[in-house]
Amino acid sequence: MIVWLNGALVEDPAMAGISPLDHGITTGDGVFETLKIVAGQPFAVTRHLRRLVSSATGLGLPEPDVGQVEQAIAAVVKADPDIAFGRLRITYTGGVSPLSSDRGKDGPTVVVASQAIQPPAPTTAVVTVPWVRNERSAVAGLKTTSYAENVRALAYAKERGGTEAIFANTVGQLCEGTGTNVFCVFDGELVTPPLESGPLAGITRALVIEWAGAVERDVPLEALYEADELFLTSTTRDVQGIHRVDQRDLTAPGEVTAAVAKVFADRSAEHLDP
Repeated sequence: MIVWLNGALVEDPAMAGISPLDHGITTGDGVFETLKIVAGQPFAVTRHLRRLVSSATGLGLPEPDVGQVEQAIAAVVKADPDIAFGRLRITYTGGVSPLSSDRGKDGPTVVVASQAIQPPAPTTAVVTVPWVRNERSAVAGLKTTSYAENVRALAYAKERGGTEAIFANTVGQLCEGTGTNVFCVFDGELVTPPLESGPLAGITRALVIEWAGAVERDVPLEALYEADELFLTSTTRDVQGIHRVDQRDLTAPGEVTAAVAKVFADRSAEHLDP
């Protein structure tokens, strides 16, 4: 793992020093982005940095210095150029602050780190959870570091044989996974929940909509048990077919899923920063 912290690479990541008073630690006051690394190169940097700014300002944090973050990304990638497949994470917090919900005045903490990971399997199983996303929350649509809800839900799913947990929103519509967007196929039509339903505006989600012509409309959670095909999208999963949702088995990847996966692979290989 390579780590860049507040302006410099850290020789020993285990010794990277973040204050115990950092608001990202004490309250989860921060935002982040995870970029895919393929053959040593990060994917869709511009889109991820745009969303980082949107999440930070949406949370009321100072606007990130995009130029500084770009330099940090370049430094981390240069320091470990041999990652065949991995993730690059940008974390941006409220910085050193009082032990309360108030923010301090010392400015944000910025961390960029890279890590090699295993490529995703072509298909997976998912589990619906008994908790909901609040589409009217103050942080709906923001990629915040307040991930306890996701950690709990993912553990619930893994206890039941899934690799992802699926949430409905407060009115029973399909929303999203802990770190994924969900697509459904009904009679050949490719559908995903609209942002008004509460999901994060995923980068891979947006590219699939643009490149494969998906329709955005509300989908009842129960429709997961009726869809012809289902798949997840995320930065490190790309397009991943779903072969089981709860106790329902599906043939995966289905015809539409396979076609979308091919389009995504071909188009993303053509342009690293679409």
